[in-house]
Amino acid sequence: MANVPVLSTAQGGQRDVGREFRDSLPLLDVLHADQFEGDNFNPELIEKTEEDFYRGAPPSWLNFHISEQATLDGTGTLFVKRDGYETLKKQIQEKRKLPGISTVKLFHQSGCGGTTMAMQVLWDLRKTFRCAALTGSTSDITEVAKEVIELFTAGNRGHQNTVLLLLNDEQILDNLQSSIIRMIAEKNMVTKRPVVIFLNCVRKESVLKSNYVVLQRELSDAEKQRFSEKKNELVKKYGNKTKQFHGFKIIQTNFSLTYIKEACTVFKSVQKAKRPLKAQLAAFLSLLNAYVPGSYLLESQCLAFLRIGGSINGDLAVEELMQPFSHLIISFQQDVTAERKVRMAHPMIAKRCTELMAAGGVTRSDTARNLLNSFYSNDEDTDEFPQYLLSFVKDMLTRRETKTEENPVGGSDSKEDKERFSRLVLDIQKEEGRTQSASVLEVATKKFHGNPFFPQALARFCCIEIKDYKQAEIWAETAKQRDPQNSFIADTLGQVHKNHLKSKGGPASQREILELAKRAIEAFKHEEELAENEQGMDMKDYGFTKVSTVFNVSGQLGFLQVCNILYDRLVRQNETWKSVLTKRVSLKSALENLGDTKLYNFNDLINSLRGEVQKKFDFFDKYLTYSKLSIEKNDPNYISRDASECHRKYVGDLPPRDTLQNIDQLMEILQQKQAAGVLACFDRGNTKSEIQEITSMWRKMCSSTNQGTAVVNYILAHIMSVNTGVTPPCKRKPFTAFRQIMPLNIQDPPEEHMLALLLCWPSASEDELELDQLIQRMRLSYEIAYKKYFRSRYLRPLFFIGKEEGLNRIVHRKVLERLLSEESQDTAPDWTHNWRHENIFENPKVQEILRKVEGEVQNCRVYANVRDTKIEVEVHLEKMLWRPRRVSFYLGFTIRGPVAFGIQTETPDQGMDSSGLSGGAVVPSFLHYSCSSGMKWLLFVSLPLLVSVYQHFVDVHRIALIDRVKDTKHILDKLLDMKIISSETNDDLRAITKLGAGSRLGQELPAGRTVVFRGRPISVSENQPQKLPATWIREVHEPGDQTERPHVPTDGTGSVRSEAA
Repeated sequence: MANVPVLSTAQGGQRDVGREFRDSLPLLDVLHADQFEGDNFNPELIEKTEEDFYRGAPPSWLNFHISEQATLDGTGTLFVKRDGYETLKKQIQEKRKLPGISTVKLFHQSGCGGTTMAMQVLWDLRKTFRCAALTGSTSDITEVAKEVIELFTAGNRGHQNTVLLLLNDEQILDNLQSSIIRMIAEKNMVTKRPVVIFLNCVRKESVLKSNYVVLQRELSDAEKQRFSEKKNELVKKYGNKTKQFHGFKIIQTNFSLTYIKEACTVFKSVQKAKRPLKAQLAAFLSLLNAYVPGSYLLESQCLAFLRIGGSINGDLAVEELMQPFSHLIISFQQDVTAERKVRMAHPMIAKRCTELMAAGGVTRSDTARNLLNSFYSNDEDTDEFPQYLLSFVKDMLTRRETKTEENPVGGSDSKEDKERFSRLVLDIQKEEGRTQSASVLEVATKKFHGNPFFPQALARFCCIEIKDYKQAEIWAETAKQRDPQNSFIADTLGQVHKNHLKSKGGPASQREILELAKRAIEAFKHEEELAENEQGMDMKDYGFTKVSTVFNVSGQLGFLQVCNILYDRLVRQNETWKSVLTKRVSLKSALENLGDTKLYNFNDLINSLRGEVQKKFDFFDKYLTYSKLSIEKNDPNYISRDASECHRKYVGDLPPRDTLQNIDQLMEILQQKQAAGVLACFDRGNTKSEIQEITSMWRKMCSSTNQGTAVVNYILAHIMSVNTGVTPPCKRKPFTAFRQIMPLNIQDPPEEHMLALLLCWPSASEDELELDQLIQRMRLSYEIAYKKYFRSRYLRPLFFIGKEEGLNRIVHRKVLERLLSEESQDTAPDWTHNWRHENIFENPKVQEILRKVEGEVQNCRVYANVRDTKIEVEVHLEKMLWRPRRVSFYLGFTIRGPVAFGIQTETPDQGMDSSGLSGGAVVPSFLHYSCSSGMKWLLFVSLPLLVSVYQHFVDVHRIALIDRVKDTKHILDKLLDMKIISSETNDDLRAITKLGAGSRLGQELPAGRTVVFRGRPISVSENQPQKLPATWIREVHEPGDQTERPHVPTDGTGSVRSEAA
């Protein structure tokens, strides 16, 4: 009889969770610690399961159980482990020592055993971790996070254990981690161990060297030996059946093309004319599996296809009906509740069969069209296509592979780009021509009349490959009609017009160029409007691929690219256009020189260009200065290049400063030079002299106007100048003016709020000024101004708080990076790795200039301790938020607010704590956070009395004690009722937590006197007069007073004995 499912505990034990627990987590395939133990299986099932796996079926948990039992019985050996197995397992076990959430990645090429190895690791660690695979939909990340936490906490307190979660989707990691952290904070959970370790199994055809485990289609000598030994074992057990163990033998032969060719020779006989249905079905499976890893057809639909025209009868299995192709096809069932699936035995077999059929006249395009027509129902009642199959078809025809190139100067950051089209479309174009590629996309477009992605791909193909811009425009419009609110779909029409404009050379007239530019600009402006209304996570999900959660900037970038092309095309025909497009002369006055009076019809368009270019350049200046694609990825270089080039053409170079005639000219110059404000100086590569010039200009502006923008930009420019190593003359007036406009409104720009925080953040000689309110207002200002645009992008730190005073303490990020660059002159620092792992803060030179801020982590949040106030700040690395503790960190500022970087745990032996007590006598944290300085001294005196009570207190009231203890009367009553403390101890505790009438903390006692506190004499020295509440002092003795004092019970060591002990 089967055992009740159990989960492992952190202590190495097991916890019964009941049979219903499995059904309570529908998104997770939970691997129990006692999986299959005590279960009796039919020998035929055991044999069939093992045979199917070696033939090419995906692994199941039962396969690992069978292998393990065969080893125990002495009838077989374990699965062959590839070389990366031990490394992967070790990485996971190392992550168990880290708090919070960790990720281990396994990159693998299709068909080389990556999924098998990942599942093998889970199986072998099932008694150490709570192992599960994410098999359900990832559309609701919150629900996935909920199930992960339920798995972690199953078995109640004391029986929690880290979850080891296998998942394939690399894109959901950040959102899933954030959701888990948010839920833990909402539940007030305190964890002593990692909640989850993600084992991310990523299928990637082009794999670069990395710190992660990488599995490729190539065996080492040791692997060849192990596979050879396993082959001999299987031959002894299964005899001639092993000839069909293609899934195993392809790997065992080191992915031999010779073996694959021999296995697939049966497909050489497949001809285009009079193909039987089974040959057509084999072609469908081959095409799908060759171009979409993990794809399949349902067995029921395969049988329905084979029965077309009544060609077969009875209940024969697919394998029997597919002779002579049966040995290359595998049917399997991954779950008892799921339908059986059919696929080719290996992706390399599918690829070879597709090539052989193409050589015999059964082309890829023929097979693709036949697949679409055969599985699409045209009945009056059912006009549909299987949804699961539609997702495979969409990937096959529209998914563009990502190309990755290594950083030529080293480092972890690499260049990524996408192929122009899907692999199938590119292969059809290469082997059959562009017309056939377009034909397949057109069939899909017409079959799936509600789907916008197929006409979008067709429009791109007509535009880029065929150069038929009129047809491309038609298909782009079709895609827009199918999803009129999707800015990413709308982008295609703008790109078509842009490419059409770009293709126009010398023969094109000025009017023709302007007309094409106008149409492209209108398309990109409409795209920009749509993007403004899209709300990220709420965007439409078609069931296949969710639209990107980043803000779509393609409309604004496309506008600038069109303006670049327009400028080049027009100026090439007539130099007069330079003056017209930069608005140095009007179009009307230049018509005679341009030779066409009808050009005036474009006057409104031309007049708007310079201002629009400035506006969009401003946007990208902020977009790229304040944020980047992710902490690991930079934005493509062409964004800043194209934006800067367009701005230079339309806005022009700066005239000499001494030619400026008035304040309006100066303002225009500053807008040109600093479109996003002075904060972009370092990122844009301005020199030291240029930054000084900008500072001087803003100082002059401040002298001529009282505008808040001028004041703010002058102060920021002054700070930037200081960060270049130059301290320019500083006027007090702007700082006074800025103080007068505070408090700022949330409608004010985030830059002004950041400046307020930088100036008001207390140094050693300054007090805080409503810091929590300033931070809150800055966050609200950010949400209004930038949240829509930055969304999930990584916010760059702009400034840090340094050790110096005044403006000199505001340190720019580039200053820190410069310090590291100076130390590694031979090789460029890997900034992606430095910031991702915060290695930059381990550098002694960086530590020397930055100030450490004391704080604490509570309830998955980090706080800065400023005087006696806790100020919540954001955290750079969320993994640092798990364990409640006292910490120190460096304080940085993004455009959203203050952020804690380089968090380090402060332990008692690191010196004095914030109460002033030595490291060896630490006040319990729940009391420490709630007491003033005078109270802390009393807690130190009475610490031995509280130790044992505190231990009980933490166990019973753990969550309630995380933040502040204020209602001591209520808590003490509860402890007394629960018999955790005695009445005598209760009285003692009340005596030190209650002030009498008229008493006050901080009453200084005269030096040289002796007081008795709770029967213990305390001398007040000359140098350190004590401050105690007067009502807590039982007796006061003058110097030399020999009055007999009460006996003070001790524990034999001279310390006061705790009565609670």
